[in-house]
Amino acid sequence: MDFFDFKKFRVYQARSAFKIGTDGVLLGAWADASLAENALDIGTGTGLIALMLAQRSSCSITALEPDKESYNEAVHNVGISPWSKKITVLNTRLQDYEILTKYDLIVTNPPFFERSLHNADKRVSRARHNYDLDSASLLNAAVKLLNANGKMCLVLPYTEAALFIADASEYGLYCNRVLKVKPLPSSGVKRMLMEFGKEKKKLHQSFLVLETGKRHEYSAEYKKLTADYYLAF
Repeated sequence: MDFFDFKKFRVYQARSAFKIGTDGVLLGAWADASLAENALDIGTGTGLIALMLAQRSSCSITALEPDKESYNEAVHNVGISPWSKKITVLNTRLQDYEILTKYDLIVTNPPFFERSLHNADKRVSRARHNYDLDSASLLNAAVKLLNANGKMCLVLPYTEAALFIADASEYGLYCNRVLKVKPLPSSGVKRMLMEFGKEKKKLHQSFLVLETGKRHEYSAEYKKLTADYYLAF
């Protein structure tokens, strides 16, 4: 589908290398922007997460997107939204981003398929694999870009998440909040949403099941988390 309608905005995705998915929606709904005055969305794609943050917070948002076509689509999606003055989209890689300010919140739905087969479409493959954004680049940037009390939120598959948590501690970034996501009650954990900060705190851990066991019958917890966005909820 060329576009996806949420309750308060529409996201076009025909030109973007990475389409709208559950991971991005979960992260956009879960990331805590309540105290943030500014936020940075790394690899914004269609602009989805930036738009979700703008809907429920007062912070100004900078969104980075290196792929030109995805950037153009994100600019369009932001432009037709109610929050065009709150979001600035830049066509740049994180590694080339000139640091002019520090942020209260960083969000990213990063490429993570380090060992899997690459997609024949180079733009899609670059969006899904860590050609341009490996964990070291992300962690180095986060240390420089985060305020002392700032938070970085991201989503990764379970195995990659455990490795990332270990890597992050070497950079002085500590995982203080985790949401472990299971597709079904009988499934193992498939995704982890993580919040990192420069101060180590007691880990707050919770679980989320997406579907109750029947196809497209969603859990009450999933509906509650995404109710401000999904039309069906």
